[in-house]
Amino acid sequence: MFYVSRSSILGSFAVAALLCASAIPASAQSSESNVEKLGEFKKTGVTEIPTVAQSGRKADAIKANLSKIKLPPGFKISLYALVPDARHIAVGPQGVVTFIGTRKTKVYAVTDRGKAGYAEEVKEFAPSVKFTLPNGVCFSKDGVLYIVEQNRILSFPAAEFFYESPDVAVGVVVKQGELIPKEEESFNHTARPCRIGPDNKLYTAIGQKFNVPPKEKLDAYFKAGLGSIIRMDQDGSNRMIYAHGIRNSVGLDFNPKNGQLWFTDNQVDGMGDNTPPGELNRATQAGQNFGFPYYGGGKVRTVEYKADTPPANVVYPEVEMDAHAADLGMMFYSGKSFPAKYRGGIFSAQHGSWNRTEPVGARVMFTSLKADGSADKTEVFASGWLTPDGEYLGRPVDIAQLRDGSLLVSDDLAGALYLITYEDK
Repeated sequence: MFYVSRSSILGSFAVAALLCASAIPASAQSSESNVEKLGEFKKTGVTEIPTVAQSGRKADAIKANLSKIKLPPGFKISLYALVPDARHIAVGPQGVVTFIGTRKTKVYAVTDRGKAGYAEEVKEFAPSVKFTLPNGVCFSKDGVLYIVEQNRILSFPAAEFFYESPDVAVGVVVKQGELIPKEEESFNHTARPCRIGPDNKLYTAIGQKFNVPPKEKLDAYFKAGLGSIIRMDQDGSNRMIYAHGIRNSVGLDFNPKNGQLWFTDNQVDGMGDNTPPGELNRATQAGQNFGFPYYGGGKVRTVEYKADTPPANVVYPEVEMDAHAADLGMMFYSGKSFPAKYRGGIFSAQHGSWNRTEPVGARVMFTSLKADGSADKTEVFASGWLTPDGEYLGRPVDIAQLRDGSLLVSDDLAGALYLITYEDK
């Protein structure tokens, strides 16, 4: 386990012997062996790259559903690609290929070779590597793709150019079983986003598996970085907690104007249809506490910790979103093809509620910023994936910007990527 004291929150994690992996099953050994081979630029023996068909009845049905999506005047949405279980998006800095993570075992490479506004090819990335919940994908400026799994982080140098082969160059940033304590692995709250910050360090959010954790778990979770955003050098060294008091963040990005970290957080279930609110947060410096589990969302106290004194100087959210809308991926818009209103603001995805009497969400939100860098107004930007009778036609997960300023939106229910463009009429 990783040990730090509360007084040394900004100190680096020390990797202790208690995190040593136990015996690895044969299938995992094979996968780890392939990673070792690829790290030495050796062939694995895998020769086929599975592809995803981009036409047919499913594509036609999704296109028909997109006619129901409401957008501001001048905006248009279209089907960009069929990508099974599409989650977080990493657009290659060279504009060659876009990578899509999933909560399953695959990562996909999406290519629009002719810049036609739709994918000509979607295929599995690094098929010789067995991934486990490879939700988080992000690029460094020099073209290294990072993939954050449930309990491992891998790096893929020059991924935009190696992706054509089943064998790709790979490096191990955090070994299997050493991102979190193995005994804390869970099916719940394990979709991890990532970003390379303006300090050139790798940031990722580590959710904790409970709705509200029992009190006896708090110290251990703090020491292990669960319920936190952690940062590290790109080789995995100098790991530290950057922000904590977080339940389950599945979206983060940096304001390019001042370098401040913003992130979404999914809040406590089972407290009623309209409480507590979802969160869009801003970290103005390292070491801040965002209140969980003393607060279930916004300033709403949890039942389990209502009698406990919250930590001093809790940072409350910049924006309180609708309760249980499931705010996930987010990004700052730096393009120029959208109207001036949207430049420098935040687009964020709401996945949609599962435990609300009347579902809410399944839409894309936009938040403008004030001159001082704080949040201004939040409004619905794209909606219609949730029908009036409560049926989901899609569930947006993440948003990314292409080089021309258009947006990609991922949808893990439909298994699709959408393209949003603007034309000034």
